[in-house]
Amino acid sequence: MADEADLLERLRQQGISRRSFLKYCAGLASLLALPPAMAPRIAEALERARRPAVIWLSFQECTACTESLTRSFSPTLENLIFNVLSLDYHHTLQAAAGRHAEDARRQSMEANRGKYILVVEGSIPVAEGGVYSTIAGISNLDMLRETAAGAAAIVSVGTCAAYGGLPHARPNPTGAVPVSEILADRTIVNVPGCPPIPVVISGVIAHVLTFGRVPELDDLGRPTVFYGQTIHDRCYRRPFYDRNLFAEQFDDEGARNGWCLYKLGCKGPTTRNACATEKWNQGTSFPIQSGHPCLGCSEPDFWDAGSFYQALTAPPVDVAKWVVPAIGVGVAAGAAAGLANRLRKARAERRRQPLAADDVKGGEG
Repeated sequence: MADEADLLERLRQQGISRRSFLKYCAGLASLLALPPAMAPRIAEALERARRPAVIWLSFQECTACTESLTRSFSPTLENLIFNVLSLDYHHTLQAAAGRHAEDARRQSMEANRGKYILVVEGSIPVAEGGVYSTIAGISNLDMLRETAAGAAAIVSVGTCAAYGGLPHARPNPTGAVPVSEILADRTIVNVPGCPPIPVVISGVIAHVLTFGRVPELDDLGRPTVFYGQTIHDRCYRRPFYDRNLFAEQFDDEGARNGWCLYKLGCKGPTTRNACATEKWNQGTSFPIQSGHPCLGCSEPDFWDAGSFYQALTAPPVDVAKWVVPAIGVGVAAGAAAGLANRLRKARAERRRQPLAADDVKGGEG
């Protein structure tokens, strides 16, 4: 259960110095796209905060989201999160079982009503009254409604909780739906991904703890700080796309040279996530870096969309035809101006005439 113990004292007991704590706060500010000056405010908020209770419900899922969170990395998020938070209920991580586990959930709800954070992992089956998934004889549907009633914030972790995920895919025999469909009158923070990136999960929770409110969300309920751009926008292979260099097969020269995986079905251009910058396994890699195209797992209905190894559209073949729709008229005009400038340079050189100052200024760059 949550207690009033001093945070810094608990960290010292775990061998974490104040300097390391402040370094963590600075890293957290950077992770949340906040200015460095916010680090002391984050530290102050965490120091003063009562150890907040977290109730984590697991419904129709594969536990990958929990597995992802337990692999959080430097700053030592796994130690800090489990010492800063009071994880009062979690099917996978709790020691209690059966009646004792359910007693712990209800006691936490009563003691922290209006203050606890509810995290939901997995979709909710609603067909035939929700009989397809029950815990301690309670349907997922009833447990969600009961627990959400006193929650201060609700976070849907993973694509199953955020959009229904694989259980929601056709023909959806259990009638699986996302959390937002059940709790339509509440603000739900969606953290999609199959699974989500560890620091994205913990970063969202840390934002709620620090500022007492949910982060800025997009029209699908996703935190814009992590889901504001597409993977394509931040992918290190993007320059190869811009140069029309694509891997045609998984073992061809393009694949060996690290060229763009667009032709192999990469959904990076239509998928919003922080995979290309935050990555997995202590920032080691992400699917595209390991040679596999993005499947678009953080987008709604990604499974039913299919075409995992088929290109979204035919990739550009003729650069002149491709530049206008892909980059925009303004950039195309700039490219045309650059080409015209090069022609002027060539003509001037042939005539052995000096270039005008404007021509020099408007060169290729």
